[in-house]
Amino acid sequence: MSSDPTPSVPVVARKAPYPVEVEAGKTYFWCACGRSARQPFCDGSHKATSILPERWVAPDSGRVVFCGCKASAKHPLCDGTHNRI
Repeated sequence: MSSDPTPSVPVVARKAPYPVEVEAGKTYFWCACGRSARQPFCDGSHKATSILPERWVAPDSGRVVFCGCKASAKHPLCDGTHNRI
């Protein structure tokens, strides 16, 4: 039995986005559960939950802001939802 009382609900990794430089065409796996030690990316911590990471391919090279609160309607990217939680 998991010690996490709500394994199907993401935890807030932080109430701010993660700005990251990405490479066009590269695949990234965004942590959707909030439990990864490698935020904003997956490290396999979701295995204790029913939440899966989200695959995202960068359309262009440059800086993007990945969601840290795990509540963005535009996930894996930030939409400012962290300002309301």
